[in-house]
Amino acid sequence: MVGEPPGSGAAEPLGDGLAGETGRGPAQGTAEAAALSDSFKRFADVVPLMMWRSDEAGHAIHHNECWLKFTGRPLEEELGQGWRSGLHPEDFDRHAKIVADAFETRAPFTVEFRLRRHDGEYRWLLDTARPLVEDGRFQGYLGSCFDITDRKHAEEHIEHALAEKEALLAEVYHRVRNNLQVMVSLIGLYGRAAPDACRGSFEALGQRVRAIALVQQHLHEAPHIASIDLKDYLHRLASGLGQLRRAGRISVQVGGSGNGLVEPRTANALGMIVAEIVAECLDATAEHVACSIAIDIEEGLPSRLSIVSGVSEMAASGRPNVPNLGPRLIAAYAAQAEIAVTGDASPSDPLRLTLPTARPAAQ
Repeated sequence: MVGEPPGSGAAEPLGDGLAGETGRGPAQGTAEAAALSDSFKRFADVVPLMMWRSDEAGHAIHHNECWLKFTGRPLEEELGQGWRSGLHPEDFDRHAKIVADAFETRAPFTVEFRLRRHDGEYRWLLDTARPLVEDGRFQGYLGSCFDITDRKHAEEHIEHALAEKEALLAEVYHRVRNNLQVMVSLIGLYGRAAPDACRGSFEALGQRVRAIALVQQHLHEAPHIASIDLKDYLHRLASGLGQLRRAGRISVQVGGSGNGLVEPRTANALGMIVAEIVAECLDATAEHVACSIAIDIEEGLPSRLSIVSGVSEMAASGRPNVPNLGPRLIAAYAAQAEIAVTGDASPSDPLRLTLPTARPAAQ
C-alpha cells in the first residue's frame, strides 16, 4: 500500500482491506468515533500520551486530547485519513508500508515518523501500536506516540561527532606516518655516513621504526578502534610484517583456538612486542635465512598468547655490533599496557603474554 502525499486531499485507506474501498473519509470515521464508549474516551483523554485508535480497516476513529493539543486541529479533521496530512512528505510512503504490512498480518508494529505540530514544526514521534481483538474478531489498532525529537537530535549530534573524530584520527595517522617515514630516511642517511662498526645498529633502528609505522597502520585500519578483534589484528599485522623484506624472509604464523577483544593500548603494545621479536630475528640472522615466528592464541579469558621465534640456533650469522635490547624493549612495551610477560620466545621457553581484560565500553 502506498498512500497519497500529504495535502493531496485524497483519503486512500490503509491496509489491504481498504485497497478497494474508496469514499470512506472523515464523515464515516466520525460516525464510528461516536460509537466508541464514553469510558474509553475519558480514559484516553486523561492519559498523558498521544493516543489514537483505528477501525479494522485502518481508519482513525479517535485521537485523544493530548494528540489534538499537539496538532492543534479539531478531532473531525483528524479522523479517517485526515491526520495523515500532517505527516512529513519524506516519511509518508515509508510509514504507509510499515502500517499496511502490520495490518495484513494483524501484528503489533513500531514506527518512527515526523508529524507537523500546531506551530508548523515537524517533530519526530515513536508510534507503538497493538491489534485489538474481541471475541476472536479483529477490531483495529490502539496506538500511542512519544515525542523523540530530542533523542533524534542527540543521535545526529553523536554521528556528527563520530565523523569529526574519524577525520581527526585520519589526520593524526597521516602526520604520524609521514613523520616516521622522515625518521626512516634520516636514520638511513646517518647510517650510511657512520663508521662500519655502527651501521648494523642504524639498520636495526631503521627496521624498528618501519615496524612501528606498520603497527600504527593496522591499528588505524581496525574496523572498530575501541575494541579490536585480537585474531584479526594479529593476522593483518603478520601479513604486513611479512612484506617488510623480500618474500620468504619473514614468516609470522598465527594459530590457536582463542580470540577476544582488546583495547587500543593493548593492541599497540602487543603489536610492538611482535614487531620487536621479528626485528630481533632479522638482527640475528643472515639475509638468506628465513625468520619464522609462531603465535598461538590460547582459548579462554583473560586472553593469553605464546610466541616462539626460530632465531635461537642462528644468532651468530646476523648483523655484527648490534646491541641486544629486545628483552628490555619487550618488558617496557608490556608494562605500558599491563601485559604480564614471561619467557624469551625460544622453543624451550616461549614468550607467554597475558593480556588485561578489556574494560566494558561506556554506555
